[in-house]
Amino acid sequence: MNYIKLMMIALASLLLVKPAMALEISDLDNPKITTAFVDGLVLPLMKNHNSPAGTVAIMKEGKLVFAKGYGFQDVEKHIPVDPDKSLFRPGSVSKLFTWVSVMQMVEQGKLDLDADVNTYLNTFQIKDTFPGHPVTMRDIMTHSAGFEDGGMGYLIITDLGRIMPLAESLKRYQPERVNLPGAQTAYSNYATSIAGLIVANLSGIEFTDYIKKNIFDVLGMNNSSFKEPLPDHLIENMTQTYAYEGGKYVEKPFEVISNFAPAGAQSATAADMVIFAQAILNGGEYNGGRILKPETVKQMLTRNFSHDDRMMGMALGFYETDHNGLRFLGHGGDTSAFHSELVIDQENDLVFFVSFAAGGGSTVRSAFKEAFYDAFYPVESKKITPPADFADRAAKYAGSYKFWRGSFSTIEKALGLAGSVSIQPTADNTLVLAFGPFGGQFAEIDNNLFQKIDGTDKLAFQENNQGEITGFVLDGLPFMSTYKAPFYSTGGFNYSLLSISMLVFLGVMLRLAYQWSGFRALTGINKKVARAAVMTASSNLLTFILLAIVLVAYGNELGSNIPFLFKAWMILPIIATIAGLYNLYYGVIVWKEGLCSGFWARIRYSFVALSSLFLCWFYYFWNFLGFQYMG
Repeated sequence: MNYIKLMMIALASLLLVKPAMALEISDLDNPKITTAFVDGLVLPLMKNHNSPAGTVAIMKEGKLVFAKGYGFQDVEKHIPVDPDKSLFRPGSVSKLFTWVSVMQMVEQGKLDLDADVNTYLNTFQIKDTFPGHPVTMRDIMTHSAGFEDGGMGYLIITDLGRIMPLAESLKRYQPERVNLPGAQTAYSNYATSIAGLIVANLSGIEFTDYIKKNIFDVLGMNNSSFKEPLPDHLIENMTQTYAYEGGKYVEKPFEVISNFAPAGAQSATAADMVIFAQAILNGGEYNGGRILKPETVKQMLTRNFSHDDRMMGMALGFYETDHNGLRFLGHGGDTSAFHSELVIDQENDLVFFVSFAAGGGSTVRSAFKEAFYDAFYPVESKKITPPADFADRAAKYAGSYKFWRGSFSTIEKALGLAGSVSIQPTADNTLVLAFGPFGGQFAEIDNNLFQKIDGTDKLAFQENNQGEITGFVLDGLPFMSTYKAPFYSTGGFNYSLLSISMLVFLGVMLRLAYQWSGFRALTGINKKVARAAVMTASSNLLTFILLAIVLVAYGNELGSNIPFLFKAWMILPIIATIAGLYNLYYGVIVWKEGLCSGFWARIRYSFVALSSLFLCWFYYFWNFLGFQYMG
């Protein structure tokens, strides 16, 4: 290929559009072309989104056609990333190794995918929340076991002194079961860790040692480990953990996931990760080392669960995504500091792994797969024409939706205040999904099935027996279905009433300051009424002011540790609720006894009482009462 075409490819990659001259599949075998494309895509994204380190490795037809590091393994020492030596944190891509170990137990006849997992647990049991509906390993591997999700203060830690045996961690932090197994998908780190514990129980070997002996050593993955801290011979090659703060990269502690190791504790090089991917593509074997039988791999890569057969679904642990008419299997992974994806493309005999560091690495990772396939495996996009009569049925799809992956029993439920996904009809007979890179305009193409008007991504709605829409599932996220959220759980409802209540309470305090002498002169029941209003206003204002201070001071730490100040703050919602109930009592007395200085004064007091009533409900509904946290 000539120099001009090569430059056009690089330029097109920089602009994140399809190349002016379409690449050919065979161009992947030309290192100059592949390098020009990947450099042109990755380098500007890393620079613009403040990612200090990245790694990319691609295998085609069993041959490594591209492997390169970007940025620095150590920014201060200017040690460049080496795809063969520099270790990254694959995050949840680690789960694929757990699933392989599970299937090794199946091959040995030690594990039944459809048996109650309590059969294989020695020191504790999964709660029997739904009698007659036990959790099975197949449920776990398809993320349909029905667990709620959480992790505040305990999932990813930084203190090595808090590492505990896997069985102890899973017993201590067992989440509630909120759905029947097989009813909804909700991604679960906890359930994956249960799978790893069962492997340890059945094999008699600690999970991290089992993975090394039965996968890493077999495949020659010599630069990979689930151990934390890392073995001595790997420490010097670990890519440092960074956050971009104040215009510079600030080193952060190594993220410790040992208490849930099967869900994401791996450290590995890009070169090792594509060896694993190629072994799966080869039917369980790489370079003479076999980790699974071909028929077992085939079983793993076959769809086992989907909310809608017209969409991508869950294989056993691996999940399906698609782009340009191609089906991929693999997994994405995120820690706070690393963002990764492993892709297996059976149709084109291709695998690749990418990982990028710091918060901005998420954008680079997300852009890579689609840009890569748009360049080397392009298809002509066909714009979808919405049906002219869609407006007649559009309203039933409108609303706010939330993912089943979330907390329902702890204070982490409050994260759902900002977690709604909005779907609204448009004037041109489409639906608009507001959800980051997954969002856009979707047109109806079949019953309860929609496709992005300028792409191939699909959106399928769930409907109950009464014809009501209850949720949806997206292409690319088969492991996280949604439910249609009631109005009172949406951010719009809560933030609106919260803002009004805070203004009312602020008005009470300003009025107190302005009429201090009058307040002091009150006596008897009128004094108690005024005092009740001041108590509820001041306690609620103090609750949210101090919450803001705590979040600013400790917000970045809450994922790994719950500081004492946050625990102390949790007393305030209790005090504010007691004050609010006290104020409600006097709100009734005010009208019953005709207190305050006239009708409009009683109306003002009622606003205070109603605001306190809302806050009492708010604290209860979002689990602010009773120190409801697991960390």
